[in-house]
Amino acid sequence: MPTDKDLKRLVRARMQKTGEAYTAARAQVLKKPARARISSRSAADTAPPTTIPTPQPDYAALAGMADAKVIARTGRGWEEWVRILDSHDAARLPHRDIARLLSERYDTPDWWTQTVAVGYERIKRIREIGQRRDGSYEASKSRTFDVPVTTLYDAWARASIRRQWLDDTGLTVRTSSRPKYMRLDFGDGTIVIVGFTAKGRAKSSVAVQHTKVSDRTAVDGLKRFWTERLTALGEVL
Repeated sequence: MPTDKDLKRLVRARMQKTGEAYTAARAQVLKKPARARISSRSAADTAPPTTIPTPQPDYAALAGMADAKVIARTGRGWEEWVRILDSHDAARLPHRDIARLLSERYDTPDWWTQTVAVGYERIKRIREIGQRRDGSYEASKSRTFDVPVTTLYDAWARASIRRQWLDDTGLTVRTSSRPKYMRLDFGDGTIVIVGFTAKGRAKSSVAVQHTKVSDRTAVDGLKRFWTERLTALGEVL
């Protein structure tokens, strides 16, 4: 005999199917052999629960940098970097400590140390794209030019050349390392960090990070500004 619970379930199923009253449906169910009653149970009652796999996060989209570019410059993709940094519990570290860990232990190139550190923080939801750990925002732009890296660097470092493509009123060069790096104070509370990379004898790129921006709305305007200024720089070069 089926248990009361099984019997009631089978009776209700027959009632829905045939429109019979409970008593009539119960009588018909009891007429069936036990094997038939068991096999007529819903597959959902006996089948093992289905496990829905968790989709893999799109690390490149979260980080704001294509996986292929990170592999080309650091030898590792985002999935591997996340695994490595998670092993150090890096999500609990200040940004400078993540950057130091990457540089000292994994020998990441200067500019790409920051790229990996920032990308990891975005993946871990510590900051949004365009946002820094302190809550301020930043705008980023890069461009490749058909000139040696020293020529590109000097176009930023030499005020006489810089004024031809960038209004440097109020601008102060705080620190620099020829021909790799430059930090500029724009005089309005914002800071511009510039990285230079050689791509051969006669080709180089510049990457601009305009930081300490107060709100997200200003980011789009600064991206347009640097697009225009880098185009002007190309005309000067």
